[in-house]
Amino acid sequence: MPLDDLHSTVEDHQEAFNTIRLDLILMITESLKRCGISDNCTYVLAARFNASSDEMKSIEKLIHGKEINLEELEKRPNKPQILKHYKISAPELVISSLADAIVCRLAARDAL
Repeated sequence: MPLDDLHSTVEDHQEAFNTIRLDLILMITESLKRCGISDNCTYVLAARFNASSDEMKSIEKLIHGKEINLEELEKRPNKPQILKHYKISAPELVISSLADAIVCRLAARDAL
């Protein structure tokens, strides 16, 4: 592979990563605006991208709670609130997963 092509490929991957990172930040921000956060919240997703170990230690000091694996998040959502927010109907979930329905909406939003 010529060096110019390799450089373009790396730039494309970096752009894709930046887009995904930006989407995550926007979704988290939108969720906080829409749903809020209070002392009654039982879990919060804290995200920091490209953080050094010192930055992660600083973040851990700000959060009072127990760290869980990302896989566990799938068990904890407020499904009725998610369905309402993304306007997902029961018939749609017969032919698609909840995650696929959400991704489809995000992709359609980005295409507009």
